[in-house]
Amino acid sequence: MEIILPRLNLPTYNIRLREVAGKYDVFDPLRRKYVALTPEEWVRQHFVNFLIEQRDYPSGLMANEVSLNLNGLSRRCDTVVYDRHVRPRVIVEYKRPTVRITQKVFDQISRYNIVMQVDYLIISNGLDHYCCKMDYEHQTYTFIQNIPNFSEVTSD
Repeated sequence: MEIILPRLNLPTYNIRLREVAGKYDVFDPLRRKYVALTPEEWVRQHFVNFLIEQRDYPSGLMANEVSLNLNGLSRRCDTVVYDRHVRPRVIVEYKRPTVRITQKVFDQISRYNIVMQVDYLIISNGLDHYCCKMDYEHQTYTFIQNIPNFSEVTSD
Protein backbone atom coordinates (compact mmCIF):
# COMPACT_ATOMS: atom_id res chain seq x y z
CA MET A 1 0.00 0.00 0.00
CA GLU A 2 1.47 3.32 -1.06
CA ILE A 3 0.86 6.38 1.05
CA ILE A 4 0.31 9.74 -0.63
CA LEU A 5 0.72 12.73 1.64
CA PRO A 6 0.32 16.40 0.75
CA ARG A 7 3.30 18.70 0.38
CA LEU A 8 3.21 21.31 3.11
CA ASN A 9 4.54 24.83 3.44
CA LEU A 10 6.95 23.56 6.10
CA PRO A 11 10.44 22.05 5.94
CA THR A 12 10.56 18.35 5.19
CA TYR A 13 12.26 16.00 7.62
CA ASN A 14 12.85 12.32 8.25
CA ILE A 15 9.41 11.46 9.58
CA ARG A 16 9.06 8.00 11.15
CA LEU A 17 6.15 6.02 9.72
CA ARG A 18 5.06 2.43 10.18
CA GLU A 19 2.35 0.35 8.58
CA VAL A 20 0.06 -1.71 10.78
CA ALA A 21 -2.80 -3.74 9.30
CA GLY A 22 -2.90 -1.61 6.15
CA LYS A 23 -2.94 1.73 8.02
CA TYR A 24 -0.09 4.09 8.76
CA ASP A 25 1.09 5.44 12.08
CA VAL A 26 3.54 8.27 12.66
CA PHE A 27 5.94 8.55 15.58
CA ASP A 28 5.18 11.53 17.79
CA PRO A 29 8.39 12.48 19.62
CA LEU A 30 6.51 14.62 22.15
CA ARG A 31 4.13 11.83 23.17
CA ARG A 32 6.91 9.26 22.61
CA LYS A 33 4.64 6.85 20.77
CA TYR A 34 3.16 6.05 17.39
CA VAL A 35 -0.22 7.62 16.64
CA ALA A 36 -2.60 7.26 13.70
CA LEU A 37 -1.44 9.19 10.66
CA THR A 38 -4.25 11.56 9.76
CA PRO A 39 -3.97 14.68 7.60
CA GLU A 40 -4.07 16.83 10.76
CA GLU A 41 -1.38 14.68 12.40
CA TRP A 42 0.78 15.08 9.28
CA VAL A 43 0.56 18.86 9.78
CA ARG A 44 1.19 18.60 13.54
CA GLN A 45 4.34 16.52 13.19
CA HIS A 46 5.80 18.82 10.55
CA PHE A 47 4.95 21.95 12.51
CA VAL A 48 6.39 20.58 15.76
CA ASN A 49 9.56 19.64 13.89
CA PHE A 50 9.67 23.17 12.42
CA LEU A 51 9.36 24.71 15.90
CA ILE A 52 12.13 22.49 17.28
CA GLU A 53 14.56 22.63 14.35
CA GLN A 54 13.93 26.10 12.92
CA ARG A 55 12.71 28.14 15.89
CA ASP A 56 14.72 26.53 18.75
CA TYR A 57 11.76 25.34 20.82
CA PRO A 58 12.93 22.72 23.37
CA SER A 59 10.94 19.52 22.84
CA GLY A 60 10.91 19.00 26.61
CA LEU A 61 8.81 22.17 27.01
CA MET A 62 6.20 21.17 24.43
CA ALA A 63 3.22 18.85 24.74
CA ASN A 64 0.66 17.50 22.27
CA GLU A 65 -3.02 16.88 23.05
CA VAL A 66 -3.08 18.87 26.29
CA SER A 67 -6.36 18.40 28.17
CA LEU A 68 -8.22 21.34 29.63
CA ASN A 69 -11.61 21.95 31.17
CA LEU A 70 -13.68 24.65 29.50
CA ASN A 71 -17.05 25.44 31.08
CA GLY A 72 -17.31 21.88 32.39
CA LEU A 73 -16.38 20.34 29.04
CA SER A 74 -13.17 18.43 28.39
CA ARG A 75 -11.18 19.85 25.46
CA ARG A 76 -7.69 19.34 24.05
CA CYS A 77 -5.18 21.84 22.77
CA ASP A 78 -3.24 20.40 19.84
CA THR A 79 0.15 21.66 21.07
CA VAL A 80 1.12 23.79 24.06
CA VAL A 81 4.54 25.36 24.54
CA TYR A 82 5.67 26.11 28.09
CA ASP A 83 8.40 28.37 29.42
CA ARG A 84 11.15 27.09 31.69
CA HIS A 85 8.87 27.67 34.71
CA VAL A 86 6.28 25.37 33.07
CA ARG A 87 3.86 28.21 32.40
CA PRO A 88 1.93 27.89 29.13
CA ARG A 89 3.10 30.51 26.61
CA VAL A 90 1.85 29.31 23.20
CA ILE A 91 -1.16 27.32 21.97
CA VAL A 92 -0.95 25.85 18.48
CA GLU A 93 -4.06 24.60 16.67
CA TYR A 94 -3.75 22.42 13.58
CA LYS A 95 -6.15 21.69 10.77
CA ARG A 96 -5.72 19.34 7.84
CA PRO A 97 -4.43 21.02 4.66
CA THR A 98 -7.86 21.02 3.00
CA VAL A 99 -9.43 23.04 5.84
CA ARG A 100 -9.47 26.80 5.35
CA ILE A 101 -8.41 28.92 8.31
CA THR A 102 -11.57 30.82 9.18
CA GLN A 103 -12.97 32.87 12.05
CA LYS A 104 -14.42 29.64 13.45
CA VAL A 105 -10.88 28.26 13.91
CA PHE A 106 -9.79 31.46 15.66
CA ASP A 107 -12.86 31.25 17.89
CA GLN A 108 -11.89 27.69 18.84
CA ILE A 109 -8.33 28.55 19.86
CA SER A 110 -9.58 31.72 21.63
CA ARG A 111 -11.90 29.60 23.79
CA TYR A 112 -8.93 27.43 24.79
CA ASN A 113 -7.04 30.57 25.68
CA ILE A 114 -9.74 31.61 28.15
CA VAL A 115 -8.33 28.80 30.29
CA MET A 116 -4.64 28.87 29.29
CA GLN A 117 -4.00 32.66 29.07
CA VAL A 118 -0.97 32.32 26.79
CA ASP A 119 0.94 35.09 25.03
CA TYR A 120 0.82 33.63 21.51
CA LEU A 121 -1.79 31.78 19.47
CA ILE A 122 -0.72 29.93 16.32
CA ILE A 123 -2.93 28.26 13.74
CA SER A 124 -1.68 26.16 10.83
CA ASN A 125 -3.15 23.89 8.20
CA GLY A 126 0.36 23.12 6.96
CA LEU A 127 -0.03 25.55 4.07
CA ASP A 128 -1.03 28.77 5.82
CA HIS A 129 0.26 29.75 9.27
CA TYR A 130 -1.10 32.54 11.45
CA CYS A 131 0.35 33.83 14.69
CA CYS A 132 -1.00 36.50 16.97
CA LYS A 133 0.44 38.03 20.10
CA MET A 134 -2.02 38.66 22.90
CA ASP A 135 -2.19 42.02 24.66
CA TYR A 136 -4.19 41.44 27.83
CA GLU A 137 -3.69 44.97 29.15
CA HIS A 138 -5.52 46.45 26.15
CA GLN A 139 -7.71 43.36 25.56
CA THR A 140 -6.56 42.97 21.99
CA TYR A 141 -4.15 41.01 19.82
CA THR A 142 -1.77 41.68 16.96
CA PHE A 143 -1.01 39.37 14.05
CA ILE A 144 2.71 38.99 13.58
CA GLN A 145 4.43 38.19 10.31
CA ASN A 146 6.62 35.26 11.37
CA ILE A 147 6.42 32.44 13.87
CA PRO A 148 8.60 33.67 16.75
CA ASN A 149 11.68 31.89 18.10
CA PHE A 150 11.42 30.29 21.52
CA SER A 151 13.48 33.11 23.06
CA GLU A 152 10.85 35.59 21.86
CA VAL A 153 7.92 33.78 23.51
CA THR A 154 9.50 33.30 26.92
CA SER A 155 10.39 35.84 29.54
CA ASP A 156 13.41 33.85 30.79
